[in-house]
Amino acid sequence: MRPTPPARRLRLGLPRRAFSQVLLMQVAVAAGVAVLATGLFLAPLSKQLDQEAMRRALAIAQTTAQDPEIAEGVLTTPPSRNGPVQREAERIRHATNAEYIVVLDRRWVRWSHPTPEQIGHPVSTDPTDALDGRDVMGIDEGTLGRSARGKVPLYDADHRIIGAVSVGIAYDSVRARLLAAIPGLFAYAGGALAVGALAAWLVSRRVQRQTRDLAFSDISALLAEREAMLHGIREGVVALDRGGRIRLLNDEARRLLGLGDEAVGKSLDEALGEGRTADVLAGRVTGTDLLTVRGQRVLVANRMPTDDGGAVATLRDRTELEQLGRELDSTRGLIDALRAQDHEHANRMHTLLGLLELEMYDDAVEFVGEVVGDHRVTAEQVTEKIQDPLLAALLVGKATVAAERGVALWVSERTRLPDRLVDPRGLVTVVGNLVDNALDAVAATPHARVEVELRTEGRTVVLRVRDTGPGIPADQRELVFTDGWSTKEPPAHGKRGLGLPLVRRLAERQGGGATVGAADGGGAEFTVVLPEALTDALNGPDRGSAPAGPGVSGTAAAAAPAPAGEEAR
Repeated sequence: MRPTPPARRLRLGLPRRAFSQVLLMQVAVAAGVAVLATGLFLAPLSKQLDQEAMRRALAIAQTTAQDPEIAEGVLTTPPSRNGPVQREAERIRHATNAEYIVVLDRRWVRWSHPTPEQIGHPVSTDPTDALDGRDVMGIDEGTLGRSARGKVPLYDADHRIIGAVSVGIAYDSVRARLLAAIPGLFAYAGGALAVGALAAWLVSRRVQRQTRDLAFSDISALLAEREAMLHGIREGVVALDRGGRIRLLNDEARRLLGLGDEAVGKSLDEALGEGRTADVLAGRVTGTDLLTVRGQRVLVANRMPTDDGGAVATLRDRTELEQLGRELDSTRGLIDALRAQDHEHANRMHTLLGLLELEMYDDAVEFVGEVVGDHRVTAEQVTEKIQDPLLAALLVGKATVAAERGVALWVSERTRLPDRLVDPRGLVTVVGNLVDNALDAVAATPHARVEVELRTEGRTVVLRVRDTGPGIPADQRELVFTDGWSTKEPPAHGKRGLGLPLVRRLAERQGGGATVGAADGGGAEFTVVLPEALTDALNGPDRGSAPAGPGVSGTAAAAAPAPAGEEAR
């Protein structure tokens, strides 16, 4: 036998869904407004009907008092049931549907009355105001019950007050008019309520579609989860409205883009300035995993349109990954150079062993001297012209790598660089990028050569790197400095097209610039100008002017900050 399920208790309260709650509240508001409007209309209606009844009674009284037969009858006949005053008053009463018309003299004695037995008796209400010549109207309680009354003085031919005329309209007729108006009012109120309920239903249906039939508690929970997610994830999120203005930035996006609260509500061009980052986020550059550089950060951006015409863009920081990739490229190049050196070293050792076995000792000594001297001469030539140890070590190492790749790396005779650099690591990055690009450009070409020139003009350093490669077409000389633009296959760790944009940004951050043109005799010539790159000769930091010794090699260059190896050609 199955157990009896527990009875479900009836739960009173608001429905959970936003659609139902909005509909219920709007119908309640419409009903409340309809009831309030009806009440506010009925309250003055009763008073208005009273006023109309009293004015009507006063008008009948004034008309009756103007009848000459009434005044003549009061002066010439006694009060009686069949007298002229009673007959005329009853005629007017029936014609106007008044409840009563009472004509009285100055002694308050009735000359007319709907009940003939009351004729000749004093009236029950005080007629002093009317006998004093004033018109009076009001709601009174008399022998015929509650009525709206009007009292006026009765004049003779000489305009002397000889009595008064009192006219009453039954108050039941006023109430009947009020009650008769109520169904019409409720009909209008019901119609208004029906229209309001229909409008409420239409609005609620729209709310239902926009909220996807969620409960308010669910919406509140979603908002709380959204805030926690946006500010907890390690990806930047930028939300844009249909006008391209920023409407939301999470904490990571503020950090990556360097923006604050003031950026919300601005367009991307206003907040970020013109450039590739604004173009990518605005959708003017399409694609997935788009690379862009913001300051010193390498960012990967993706953009997704939303149903309301806006968009949401996500940003990932790839700065460390790109640095690791460049270090990996440099390490691979160094490994290749070492492998080639090892092979050449083995050949040299075999040659030396053969000379010794043949007892050609003088030739062996000469052979060893030539091998050692070549490397020493190369190092001394570099350190004579470049006194900064980091940069000298870099170029010595690059010369070794270039030689293994069949490229002649020359340092121009005009090169002179003292050991007074403000940012030697930054210049190492710039030179490393440009030399790597040049080596890649001239690889596998006959008579390959790369020339580096570093000279100073006051405190400004001018760097030129020339190669004998195919050169860069004039229409692409600005594109090479664009983030993500490259003509070469991407490396294993990611994408190319970042080295030259970083070079230009480093130069621009110091107030200089980077350009490319055609070298004499063909190839490309990159020029980088770095103002204020040198410290003052007297006040600058003294790091010693002794040149790096001949023992500086490519290994020392690898210890320096890894130059960006990406080519933007």
